[in-house]
Amino acid sequence: MPPTETFRIPKHRRHVPHARQRVREALAGWGVTAQLADSVVLLANELVTNAVTHCRVSDAQVQVTLTLLGAEVVLEVSDPDRDRLPRLHHSGPDEERGRGLALVAALADAWGCRQEPYAKCVWARLLPVGADAAGRSRVPVAL
Repeated sequence: MPPTETFRIPKHRRHVPHARQRVREALAGWGVTAQLADSVVLLANELVTNAVTHCRVSDAQVQVTLTLLGAEVVLEVSDPDRDRLPRLHHSGPDEERGRGLALVAALADAWGCRQEPYAKCVWARLLPVGADAAGRSRVPVAL
């Protein structure tokens, strides 16, 4: 069974830093360091912030699951507002918000969302820079 870390936080912005810390600690415990760890923590910040900001279910909890599959890290963030699926938003240059999923799309090797019976889950899959799922080298995409 692959190493997995799952935890829940209350749906409040003040708990987002705790989620980032738990993600960073899990990655460090697995030996995931440097750019991959930084990218996973950044994506966790974006996805957890989106969940606590947009979930309309009162007193909800946000679940974060990290799974290490070889060199690949899978991040999943779930909340109980299952019918509000995230959409990529193209923010204008003067808008202060709305770039989170664009950042996820730029940094993740793959990402998406799914409806579950009582929740929605937004997920991202990340590989170390220079590798793809078959171990072949890949070129990082410039932002």
